[in-house]
Amino acid sequence: MTYLLAVDSSITGPDSVSRPLVAEFADAWRAAGSDRSVVSRDLAANPVPHLTTAGLHYAEAMRRPHESVEPAAAELQRQLIDEVAGAAAVVIGAPMYNWSIPSTLKAWLDHLHVLGATTSSDEEPGRLAGIPVVVVSPRGLAYDNSVPEQAGDYTVPAIEKILAESMGMNVTSVAVDFTLADRLPPLAEHSATAAASKAQALERLRELARTL
Repeated sequence: MTYLLAVDSSITGPDSVSRPLVAEFADAWRAAGSDRSVVSRDLAANPVPHLTTAGLHYAEAMRRPHESVEPAAAELQRQLIDEVAGAAAVVIGAPMYNWSIPSTLKAWLDHLHVLGATTSSDEEPGRLAGIPVVVVSPRGLAYDNSVPEQAGDYTVPAIEKILAESMGMNVTSVAVDFTLADRLPPLAEHSATAAASKAQALERLRELARTL
């Protein structure tokens, strides 16, 4: 059976914007084919540990003698990579926390990015190369990194750098703007823009789920 790996990292519970959108994507994915299923990984409820040694950054043949790796840590990393490698597609809920990636999501990405194993080059694609990834990234304000005065998104670019540029995965990012409009009074004037951004993101995600 073909499965979608759905990864959540939001810690905001019922206030989360990314979780319902990831769930909508997963529902649309399932509905697009009778052979489709969903495997979920909740990094907030069950965080993976931070890397404990630099050895986990490298394939075993590239490790230095002092970079010993505990068998349990190596096994966990193998399981996490296998989970992604077996997926037909991946959807990631990646809310912006303090202009960057949730620490639990960063720890998961660190386990996946292994030089000499999952990284890609023109001569030798990595193990995860070509797998489609959809990144759902709500943020409290609106950002445009191509305009210096509107820059400030260090969430999506970092994920794209790791998964797409370094690992060769096929990444599509969908942002949702002004998610704090209903919480912070100074942003209340952006409520209509926030609702429109969320609706557009939902439609885009449903389209991607059907066509990936």
